[in-house]
Amino acid sequence: SRIFQVPGRVTGEIRSTPVNVLTIDDRQYLVAPRGVTQWVLNARAAGEVSLRVGRRVEHLLVVELADADKPDVLRPYLQRWKWEVGQFFDGVGPDATHEDLLAAAPKHPVFELRTSLAT
Repeated sequence: SRIFQVPGRVTGEIRSTPVNVLTIDDRQYLVAPRGVTQWVLNARAAGEVSLRVGRRVEHLLVVELADADKPDVLRPYLQRWKWEVGQFFDGVGPDATHEDLLAAAPKHPVFELRTSLAT
C-alpha cells in the first residue's frame, strides 16, 4: 500500500488515503474499488496526486481510463486484491468474462499514474 494524497476540491486541504497501486507493463494504475468516492472526485478535479511510501513522495498526473479500457486493468487488480476488495465488485472476480468486467467498469474508476503527459 501507499498513501495517496490529493488536495480537497473544496478546501484545498491535503486529503490522504491508503491505496493499492497496480503495475502492468511498467505502467501504474489506481482502481477505485468502492466507486466514485471523495478521493476519486478530488483526483479528477486536481489532475495530479502524490503517492507516499515512507519518506519517499512521488508527484504524478492522473489520467482516467475509458470504461472500454478498464477490463485489462480490473482483471489483474482482482487477481491480486480480490480477497481485500472483492465485496465491492458484486460477485465479479478475476475469472469473470470480458463482458462482465466491462459491465462492472462504469462503477469503478481507474486512473493511470503518469510522470508527464507525454508518456
